[in-house]
Amino acid sequence: MRATLQQKINNSIALLRKAEALALKYDPQDGFYLAFSGGKDSQALYHIAKLAGVRFMAHMNATSIDPAEVVRFVRSQYPDVEIIAPKQSIYSLAVQKGILPTQNIRWCCAELKETAGAGKVTLLGIRHEESTKRSKRKEVEVSSHKFKGDMEQFEEWQKEQTAKIIKKVAKKLPKNTNFDEFSINQESTIKCVNGKDSILISPIIEWTARDVWEFLNEVVSVPHCSLYDNGHHRIGCILCPMCSMKEKRRDIKEHPHVVHKWKQAIRDMRRRGGQTDEQILFYSQFEGLILNRRERKIGVFSESPACNTAGITEQEENEIIENIFDWWISGKSYEKWYADKFLQQKIIFE
Repeated sequence: MRATLQQKINNSIALLRKAEALALKYDPQDGFYLAFSGGKDSQALYHIAKLAGVRFMAHMNATSIDPAEVVRFVRSQYPDVEIIAPKQSIYSLAVQKGILPTQNIRWCCAELKETAGAGKVTLLGIRHEESTKRSKRKEVEVSSHKFKGDMEQFEEWQKEQTAKIIKKVAKKLPKNTNFDEFSINQESTIKCVNGKDSILISPIIEWTARDVWEFLNEVVSVPHCSLYDNGHHRIGCILCPMCSMKEKRRDIKEHPHVVHKWKQAIRDMRRRGGQTDEQILFYSQFEGLILNRRERKIGVFSESPACNTAGITEQEENEIIENIFDWWISGKSYEKWYADKFLQQKIIFE
């Protein structure tokens, strides 16, 4: 094993062991809440927690668009991981909200993943190397963004929060009243983090992808999900808004049933109507493309399509849905998508 990897393993184990007492205060029975996805990073997280000998329970929050290969892998190789089914599918959530999840509006993660582990100390398998955004993450955070830093800084922050609570309690008591500051201090250790928040700890945040693969293959010698062998560099939701276009095209080819369900969700959203004026205006643009073309009786689309909801045929409705889906997977703004798709074609031959 490389010396650098050995040092990272040691650091991760030390962090977990130091944080275990805190995890047990929030959950005396299970300790850490380990967020598991079936991907390589969550595998590394799981096995480093095993090596550390800390108490934890691993949970996988299903989204209804998880690849079947991942679910089968988790069930066969990690039977102790609790797979939590969503209360409702992501498709029905989209219809309910009246908007598709996008890179800028990632309500999918907020609804289906980020609320998991509330009120507990949660272990995450995120790494700085993964993205610019994650490069700014810290090894210890509070999910409400109250704190970001390392374990030592967190302990100092927690002492400050506890002191504030003790001072607040003391102010409410009559003068010269004796109170058990030790008991309040113990209770405040828990209360300084809101019950809906999580304390987030990322033990492998400094690891590289090379570290992860070397750890899985050479240190703990465990199998990985077959999707990696089929060209997948990451494992996550099918047609995740954060995926590249190459990954989305592959998902469209490999999972036509998911494409069909998303298009049905778009159809249902249109039937239900927008929830806000912004949504109504946005989706009416796609309708305007079709109606404007029909009214002008030529194959050129207007740069400012008119909004008219009258007389949409089934064929036109299907075309509207196809356009909305095409815009969604492009990851572009409407203006950029429209320019790239239509303004490049000034003449369409019949």
